[in-house]
Amino acid sequence: MDGKVALITGAAVGIGAAIAQSLAHDGHAVVVADIDAAAADETARRLSAEGFDAWPLAMDVGNADAVAAGFAAVREKYGRCDVLVNNAGIAKTYAFLDYPMDHWDKVMAVNVTGPLICAQHAARLMRARGWGRIVNMTSVSGMRASAGRTAYGTSKAALIGLTRQMAIELAPFGITANGVSPGPIDTPLTLAHHSQATRANYARSIPSARYGTTYEVAGAVSYLVSDRAAFVTGHILPVDGGFMAAGLLEI
Repeated sequence: MDGKVALITGAAVGIGAAIAQSLAHDGHAVVVADIDAAAADETARRLSAEGFDAWPLAMDVGNADAVAAGFAAVREKYGRCDVLVNNAGIAKTYAFLDYPMDHWDKVMAVNVTGPLICAQHAARLMRARGWGRIVNMTSVSGMRASAGRTAYGTSKAALIGLTRQMAIELAPFGITANGVSPGPIDTPLTLAHHSQATRANYARSIPSARYGTTYEVAGAVSYLVSDRAAFVTGHILPVDGGFMAAGLLEI
């Protein structure tokens, strides 16, 4: 990718780590950004050991000052940022009537405001070169409501709208903005927190009848940041085994 630099938030584990590995394989220098500095360092060291250019960055996307400092460090080290993947996100499930407002505020700060601020910093660096790619990790929960996901689903719906706003505002600078909406994906988080009942409910609703893999999500990101997707902007690509397309699956 001609020395291009990709910054991935929430990149230490799970989907983010798979995206970092995929983009490194594609030829990017990757900035492994995560609130967990030790985990980011471990992932970056693993990629470096495989011969890739990977650099860890401790950054809390829910803190505007931390984001500003993080991008300043990227500018100091690389002088550029060509790709931004807003992958970091948080979620907890509560019944609607019991949803705690402190958690609502935190989810919105990390899942919506964080991507906005990251994209502003990244796009300023992209504009200088007349080329850039932003991919926001949305979710099928932002497209279809699911029980217990009052803040998470709403934040991802907002991020879908924000993606389209980014697309039209940044197109004149040669920057595209798209979203990837994963369905249920096997990650350390879902393996730990999705009950058997949740997994069974998803299996009944997904034509592919399984959870996806992190590398299937990473493959979609690799496409959207490539030159092959230069005329694709403002779109949301579900990676969901057919979940969004499905109605009744049996007759």
